[in-house]
Amino acid sequence: MKLLIIINDAPYGTEKAYNALRLAMTTQKNHPDMKVRIFLLADAVFCALPEQNTPNGYYNIERMLKSVIQSGGKVKACGGCSEARGIAKLKLMEGVRLSTMKEMTAWVMDSNKVVTF
Repeated sequence: MKLLIIINDAPYGTEKAYNALRLAMTTQKNHPDMKVRIFLLADAVFCALPEQNTPNGYYNIERMLKSVIQSGGKVKACGGCSEARGIAKLKLMEGVRLSTMKEMTAWVMDSNKVVTF
């Protein structure tokens, strides 16, 4: 089985990215046979930037994404969205790569479940 989680919102300001990653991590823990994939769209491309520094006790999207990747999850960020926000040439977290709508469409068509945040 394959789960695709599409995140559209910025890493901080709302809890959409946080809740999407909680779902990804819980799925990996409780359903190890499920392949988890995450596609970052719109302001969610900022989730892929390294060296996020959050206050103690506050969730950290970078650490959460790293956990998903270390557990076998795949993460792609929209290249067009990254270009529009001026971050396409910045270094992304290890394990995240820029992608296209064509690749996102292929993931959607290949997934058993698609969830958007």
